[in-house]
Amino acid sequence: MKQIAIYAKKLTKADLSILDSLLTGIKEKGWSAILEVELFQMLQTKYQFSDEFATFESHQDLKNGFDLLISLGGDGTFLKSVSFIRDSGVPILGINTGRLGFLSNIAKTQIDQTLDRFEKGQFEFQKRSLLRVETDEQLFGDENFALNELTLQKKDTSSMVKVHAYLDDKYLNTYWADGLIVSTPTGSTAYSLSCGGPIITPGCQVHMLTPIAAHNLNVRPVVVPDHMPISLQIEGRDRSYLLSLDGHSRQIKQGEKVKITKAEFMINVVKFEDNNFLDTIRNKMLWGSDTRNEL
Repeated sequence: MKQIAIYAKKLTKADLSILDSLLTGIKEKGWSAILEVELFQMLQTKYQFSDEFATFESHQDLKNGFDLLISLGGDGTFLKSVSFIRDSGVPILGINTGRLGFLSNIAKTQIDQTLDRFEKGQFEFQKRSLLRVETDEQLFGDENFALNELTLQKKDTSSMVKVHAYLDDKYLNTYWADGLIVSTPTGSTAYSLSCGGPIITPGCQVHMLTPIAAHNLNVRPVVVPDHMPISLQIEGRDRSYLLSLDGHSRQIKQGEKVKITKAEFMINVVKFEDNNFLDTIRNKMLWGSDTRNEL
């Protein structure tokens, strides 16, 4: 019997029918659905959910016996799901109830078809690399990894900051900007993209440094090999700044060193033949679309 973990950060009433379809499909195949504990509690208290399900609470619970984790929501939900998977090797699949959905790119109308394909093995695992960060005070504890990006930026000031960047202990540049993004290929379609960074296909062994609102117009995003460690230090008029991993932020002191390396593990993202990365970016970003054709 396959064990399917399900995670969602929040569900609206409209999303309940999607969850119901998912749970029904899993049950019909004779599989077992295990819900994240806070999701199950929300279903019980907010929507008077009467069915009983086994639950999981942390990454320790997913160490053994799970065949798949399904993320139900948008890309933010998908990113949070990674904290449950970590280095367990459990594959992850994202069903999109949000908007763009670069990571959660399975349409909610395709649940039955998706479960059938997973049952028949008609999929592949796409390896996605992560960032690992170290700071003097270990600000993120053991959750010091990110699938999309790390950002180091100003906090309570309108003034620009200076971010000193080093690549493999060699001085790269000082960025006069609102901050700096270090992203993986997965993160190239997230915050980095909105700041003018390039789109990188999954599997490329690179990291990107993208300034946020750079003051020097000749400073451009840089793509570097992911085996080279990156070190950052921030300087400005404040005493503290923001260091974020996939949107989870901590305050960091001026001058504290941030070391970024490639994480020692990767995650397995379930991909189907007709739902690849190139299709996703073309459809989500409306490449080749021309409203004149609709007249």
